[in-house]
Amino acid sequence: MKQEEVKKTVREGYAKIARQGSSCCAPITFCCGNASRAGDISRKIGYRDEELVSVPEGANLGLGCGNPVALASLKEGETVLDLGSGAGFDCFLAAGRVGKKGKVIGVDMTPEMIDRARENARKGNYTNVEFRLGEIENLPAADNSVDAIISNCVINLAPDKKKVFKEAFRVLKPGGRLMVSDLVLMKELPKAIQDSIEAYIGCLSGAIKKDEYLEAIRKAGFGDVRVLDEMNYPIELMANDSTAKAIIKDLNIPAEALKEIAGSVVSVRVQGRK
Repeated sequence: MKQEEVKKTVREGYAKIARQGSSCCAPITFCCGNASRAGDISRKIGYRDEELVSVPEGANLGLGCGNPVALASLKEGETVLDLGSGAGFDCFLAAGRVGKKGKVIGVDMTPEMIDRARENARKGNYTNVEFRLGEIENLPAADNSVDAIISNCVINLAPDKKKVFKEAFRVLKPGGRLMVSDLVLMKELPKAIQDSIEAYIGCLSGAIKKDEYLEAIRKAGFGDVRVLDEMNYPIELMANDSTAKAIIKDLNIPAEALKEIAGSVVSVRVQGRK
């Protein structure tokens, strides 16, 4: 698939999620999640109950694979940029860390997600958060303008990950931090899954190998690049159970073989510094 086709497919998939409010990282036709399921997923990947109840209802869609805010060491008065902000969940958590003197900017390429996030900000009376429509490969932010960049299971969806990291480096101030959670591979996936639209929107076939991911960050200019934490990421969490079933059905993959494939997918928490 060409890059523009990938972006169009991902945008359409997440627009459906935004409109229907389903908590899944999969195409909406395969998704039957709800707020309770989103909460369950979020707890399993590192969010605390007090964080889950502190944001507006509907902000957490259960789309992440880690908790970047917990790692970002955000300080009062800082400016934070969230790559692929969705309905605003991590932005609202970050807003509490940076306080009224700080600022949080969420960037998402899906207009429906931006609309939903802005409505959530209005409902929660967040005055230090704003949401901008844009692609993470071409960030709508000035050079050297933010203190920290966070992202949660989004960069794997970008066709040009090298450009994403170059853009992140551009907008960070000297000394600024990149702190992201994402999915990477320990070995290549079968071609059938690599070419699967369902698996791509489900945050699976867009992932690249771990070493390649880290090297892309280094080549963008970042120093002190390291993995702070990693864990095998169960395929049922990627898609609220239903995408795993859909992939098995559509690609005729036996359940046991799918488990072996899922074992090569890892959720990592990565840092870098400008």
